[in-house]
Amino acid sequence: MTTDVLRDVLVPEPLFGEAPAVARREDGCIRGDLVIADGRAADLVPAPPGPSPRVVLPALVEAHCHLDKCHTIGRMTGIGGNLRQAIEAQTADKQNWSKADLHDRIGRGMDEAIASGCGLLRTHVDWSTDIAPPPAWSVIGDAAAERPGLTVDRSALVGIDILAEPGVADAIAAGIARTGGTLGAFVLDHGNRETGLRATFAAADRYGLALDFHVDEGLADGLDGLGLIAEIAIETGFQGPILCGHCCSLMNLDGAPLTRLLDRIARAGLFVTALPTTNLYLQGRGPGTPDRRGLTRLRELHAADVPIAIASDNVADAFCPTGFHDPMAALNLAVLTGHLDPPFARWLPTITTNAARALGAAPVQVKGARLENLRISEARTLPALVSGRHAHPTSLTLQTTPAQ
Repeated sequence: MTTDVLRDVLVPEPLFGEAPAVARREDGCIRGDLVIADGRAADLVPAPPGPSPRVVLPALVEAHCHLDKCHTIGRMTGIGGNLRQAIEAQTADKQNWSKADLHDRIGRGMDEAIASGCGLLRTHVDWSTDIAPPPAWSVIGDAAAERPGLTVDRSALVGIDILAEPGVADAIAAGIARTGGTLGAFVLDHGNRETGLRATFAAADRYGLALDFHVDEGLADGLDGLGLIAEIAIETGFQGPILCGHCCSLMNLDGAPLTRLLDRIARAGLFVTALPTTNLYLQGRGPGTPDRRGLTRLRELHAADVPIAIASDNVADAFCPTGFHDPMAALNLAVLTGHLDPPFARWLPTITTNAARALGAAPVQVKGARLENLRISEARTLPALVSGRHAHPTSLTLQTTPAQ
């Protein structure tokens, strides 16, 4: 057995696994020397602290992005509006979506995610009224095959009203099952949304697919998609996972109505993803500076034991004209806008273990993980890590020293 040691590291305790009782604890982390045996992190042993600890954590998970749309902002004009205006602008740009254009932009987005420390990513893919997958579906598959260090899951993005049409959800799900991926839907104020949701659940169950919903992406009163999804999940006993992104309209509820809905979400076993960049840019628009935050109720969901994730969403397109595929940057923005206070160890699962579970993947914890599934940062504290004050977390390979 080959044994090496990574000297003086900090590991966020929720991401380690079973922590040793004798471990030194600092700000939600355990600190010591990380023992590497045959290419795996075997244990963390007590050691005198040095002047410059480094943070070790699992590879990051980008739980929600749109690689087919990314990096299109440079050829758009007149951008700046609400969700529906962004949809119209992005739809108009689709005339430029040749396979070469898609491959170039999608590859750029994947490379950004890898540079940010990601090992797993889910991208949504716009689906028209056709049953067959759009060209971006295969282009994403090809680009992912060129980057073996990144696991990519594709999720169809179909209007729930389209999925309500007889046979459509089943046909699309059958195609996804053949190629690999997730069944997803856009649920807002569509007609027939309950019919569409029931058809979507039935199709996912029939073909063994995970579910991912863009749901209640607005601040208008009366949006009920999240509640409907929770009710159907409980009624059908669907085994999931079910990831619900956006959920902005939760901000309209408080008191007993909020408590009841949070309880239903928890009983349904839903995951909720916050997308702060896009929602802060699009939501709450008016003639002046916005006075409402385009977020979901992250702190209340967390307190209700609903597993939450945070992701980058749109990057440099009509929905968000800036950005980078970087879950840590998304977490940093959520910290500032959602008041996610320290210790930050409790929030790092939103871009690692919780996010992996939300995608139906086995969560990576540091103990027992292979080196290629871990990342290291020169940050000496978790606030420095989350702030992006240092370079992105990088591979652990070749950064160990032989054990004495």
